[in-house]
Amino acid sequence: MNIRSILATTALGAVFAGSALAHPLDGLTPDELQQINTILKESGTVTDETLYPLIDLHEPSKAEVLDWKEGDVLDRKAMVQYTTDEGFSEAIVNITQGTVEENFAIEGSGQPMVLFAEFIGALEGALGHPDMIAGLEARGLTNEDAFCLPLTAGNFFTPEFDGTRLMKVPCYQNPTGSNFYAKPIEGLFAIYDIGKQEVVEVIDTGAIPLPQDAWGYTAEEVAERVELRPETNKVLLTQEGGPNYTLDGNHLEWDIWRMNLRAEKRAGLVVSNIDVNDQGNWRSVIYQTHLSEVFVPYMDPTEGWYWRTYMDSGEYGFGLFLTPLRAGVDCPEYATFLPAVIADDAGMPLEIPDAICIFERNIGDPAWRHFEIFAQTPDNFVPAEGRSETELVVRTASEVGNYDYLIDYRFKQDGQMFIKIGATGLDAVKGVVSTSMNDATAAEDTKYGTLIAPHLVAANHDHYFNFRIDFDIDQPVNHMGLMEIVPAEVPADSPRKSMWTWQHVMPDSELDARYRFSASKPRHVHISNPQSEGYLGHTPGWMIHHGSIAYGPFDFESDPPFKRNAYIEYSSWTTVYEQEQRYAGGKYAMQSDGSDTLAEWVKEDKPLMGQDIVSWFTAGFHHIPRMEDWPVMSTEWKTVHIMPFNFFAHNPALTIRE
Repeated sequence: MNIRSILATTALGAVFAGSALAHPLDGLTPDELQQINTILKESGTVTDETLYPLIDLHEPSKAEVLDWKEGDVLDRKAMVQYTTDEGFSEAIVNITQGTVEENFAIEGSGQPMVLFAEFIGALEGALGHPDMIAGLEARGLTNEDAFCLPLTAGNFFTPEFDGTRLMKVPCYQNPTGSNFYAKPIEGLFAIYDIGKQEVVEVIDTGAIPLPQDAWGYTAEEVAERVELRPETNKVLLTQEGGPNYTLDGNHLEWDIWRMNLRAEKRAGLVVSNIDVNDQGNWRSVIYQTHLSEVFVPYMDPTEGWYWRTYMDSGEYGFGLFLTPLRAGVDCPEYATFLPAVIADDAGMPLEIPDAICIFERNIGDPAWRHFEIFAQTPDNFVPAEGRSETELVVRTASEVGNYDYLIDYRFKQDGQMFIKIGATGLDAVKGVVSTSMNDATAAEDTKYGTLIAPHLVAANHDHYFNFRIDFDIDQPVNHMGLMEIVPAEVPADSPRKSMWTWQHVMPDSELDARYRFSASKPRHVHISNPQSEGYLGHTPGWMIHHGSIAYGPFDFESDPPFKRNAYIEYSSWTTVYEQEQRYAGGKYAMQSDGSDTLAEWVKEDKPLMGQDIVSWFTAGFHHIPRMEDWPVMSTEWKTVHIMPFNFFAHNPALTIRE
């Protein structure tokens, strides 16, 4: 651990030591998690055998948080989902008062996210079942030659899902190198009922030739396969004299920005109270933003693949699968690394070291520049005027199965903010007969994917990342409008015959505020403060300059996975603020039926004008696999781009020092 990590961790501990000094939106501390456990047991709510899919901060009301001043004490509370003999229940625990304020059974659509113990139970149950053992033997394998990967089964609104909690469990040959996914045992998987703790069925569609290549990706393994590139001089990011940001517990300040950070088991990194310094005046921009849901549907309708329609955040947990970041690879050597604390299955604190990194970087780009040709004279050369750009990055990386997802919040000196998603890791592959596209079986084997290696097809699939962005531009009450590029009226006698302008469309209600974006119909989401007159008489605002979007020919009424994730039908949604509405795919995602989702909430069609509103934005992409993805994928970055619009009096980067 470097000195920055030590200092940051010490500051974190100092803030947590005195709860009166902690911000109301700080994450739960190890001490608080232990207190929650004690309170629940002493109240008779739980037993020593109880397991906890999710324990997260139960936030105070927004009004309480906005009124809070350092030194004030608000009751600290937690939302606790836990197991019972009948299923799952949820409690609100008041840590400050030592009481259980609410306690109710979780009923209706959906269940809490998967427990680690359930993963292990499904894995062991699948490998121990006689039909699975027989299927392995038919392929020349024993259960000691394989490991299994329990996966959420979705919900296809058929009787098998009624009153159950299912996982489907395919298996792989044990790796002989670094790649755990290189040798799938295709056509064989178990259906495991977590509630009954038993395999209810083993599906075997017939053996096919097993992949033989280990396809490792470490430097040593690659060097055995192909010659590594010649050694070169290292190109490194460095920083002299220490960071320009300050980190006081969870409170981060840098340049014109300040914010609070916390990690949650489901959402991963949560960024709150994002303020910007406008000529010495701190102004609020975003009350809170975080990952809301991740939806990854595969486009292969065969028996072993059609159900692979994962909700990676709500079913698995981006915080649960946060991974330690590696200095010099994931983040610069000089970055500050912070741990994340979440609750394990027993409700006890689990620390993930180096789960968050914070760093500044200058990659050699100008924040702005101008070379003035008219300033030049024969005797005097005037160089370009400009300033170099530095940005602040707050980064996490979650490994959910074969994929690794980097989530960045990047802050610019000119007031722009980027949410970046970096997808890397390994393709999910299926075993096939074909070793070449010249084989007679290739056309059928590659009907729903790409042959990327002998006996391996990577299936076509999508990735959708929904973010909840609660803008509070100077105050909670904001307006949402759409800025649309439209043809301009050109005078009949003008030599110009085609021009454009933009128009502001103000949707009246939630159903009107659903939008798609495309290059052929450019538009931007505009959030503004209607009760404030800004510089030059403008209404101060910010806009989502969309970024990465994707749509597909999906049936949101009849296809169960898309009914459960119908928020991807539009990239942008706007709702009236509701504290409990945090996840576009619903509060309980596992085996949900789509009745508690963003697409259903807006059917109330609440009026938007004069309200505290919340923006929801989905970045997405279609992944058509290619040989260049294998054995490990290059990082593919996708973007949600947030920028000021008539909020500042001038370019904020104007004041950067040379």
